Amino acid sequence: AGSATTRAMTPVPPNRIAALDIARSLALLAMASFHLTVDLEIFGHLPPGTTVGGFWWYYARAIAGSFIALAGASLWLAHGRGIRWRAFWRREATILAGAAAVSAATFVAMRPVFVHYGILHSIAVSSLAGLAFLRLPAGVTLAAAAGAVWLGHAGPLLPGHPALWWTGLADSHRPAMDFEPFFPWVAPFLAGLGLAKLAEGAGLWKRLRGRGGVWAWRLGWPGRHSLAVYLIHQPVLLALVG
Repeated sequence: AGSATTRAMTPVPPNRIAALDIARSLALLAMASFHLTVDLEIFGHLPPGTTVGGFWWYYARAIAGSFIALAGASLWLAHGRGIRWRAFWRREATILAGAAAVSAATFVAMRPVFVHYGILHSIAVSSLAGLAFLRLPAGVTLAAAAGAVWLGHAGPLLPGHPALWWTGLADSHRPAMDFEPFFPWVAPFLAGLGLAKLAEGAGLWKRLRGRGGVWAWRLGWPGRHSLAVYLIHQPVLLALVG
């Protein structure tokens, strides 16, 4: 009875970090607000070009960066003490399946600007690259993140062949409604990974594990199901706006 009462008061499992779940929930809320604005623009409720510049341009990139950075932190938390290969490949396959679903759906609905390398593609490939940094010092990982930013903005370094679009270094690429190529978008992933290492060294994750009450657990629900929410939120918004 005592353990049941304790569980009701502190519903967060001992190894779960509710703060990260809530951070993912907030990122999802921000993404939904951006996509709602895009949908309102598509259906003529907002002036054309509203979301392609100014505040909305920066807002979209901040949202994407936050998702990718949280994925980097999650890689460290899941595998920082040793890579659990079965769990890693299961998660990787799930993300790749989601990426394929986004590509297929947008190819059918909006073929001229379908998503050929969006945020899920970027997270999947960055996760593979992140394995090489799990055993390296945080400083090296953060320096690599800075290098990725520089490389991604250094100018075209490769020809615009379709096989090279995903790198972000090609001199051209197919138009897409969502495009987060490897460079520079591996940078927030590595930054999240490096900062997670520093947080581990400072004992932050140990202090946060299992902490939080009922409301923290409830607010983190979308973050615990972030891929599913990501995949269904846009069709729902389109149905509501349309």
